[in-house]
Amino acid sequence: MSESLLLYGDSRSGNCYKIQWLAAELEINHEWREVDILAGDTRTEEFLAMNPNGKIPLLALSDGRFLAESNAIMSYLADGHPFAGEDDYQRALILQWLFFEQYSHEPYIATSRFIIQYLGNPPDKQATLDEKQEPGYRALDVMEKALNDSDGDYLLGSTLTLADIALFAYTHVADEGGFDLLNYPAINAWIEAIRARPRFVAMAAPRT
Repeated sequence: MSESLLLYGDSRSGNCYKIQWLAAELEINHEWREVDILAGDTRTEEFLAMNPNGKIPLLALSDGRFLAESNAIMSYLADGHPFAGEDDYQRALILQWLFFEQYSHEPYIATSRFIIQYLGNPPDKQATLDEKQEPGYRALDVMEKALNDSDGDYLLGSTLTLADIALFAYTHVADEGGFDLLNYPAINAWIEAIRARPRFVAMAAPRT
């Protein structure tokens, strides 16, 4: 991809980190513009003109168009690459995992991390955190089984795909949201396999 790309995001956010890591894997040149959601950066008139939903990550293309939603941005950047699937069925399986990540995984594991790491774990959010434990662990159970059944290091076999990138983002920091990965050997092996990749990029550490 030769066009000039501008990415708006928070390096501590898993949804934004997906894009940073994918760009490194695909060796995509881009400018990264850091955004502070707690400071209201996504609610300014300028930002809302680019994305009325007021969320990051956000991709700005050289022709003035914009693309929001992390998994949509990943699909755009990886179009035509094996990361996006090598046949119709694999592409559908990747979409299946991307929907799973956003509906069955992120609302529990990522949201718990946001409450603890971004909001400072306020006492009035404890009931919310408690409610997220069971469905969060259920999502991890689904991943553990899939990885045990896989014939390679990754969710769909021996090749890294967008499914892995999407789910790695918040799974590898699940402990920051109060989830214990001790009893998930397949997930832990998957995390180590990913970290060993030559173009792997680590997520920025939480602010202190």
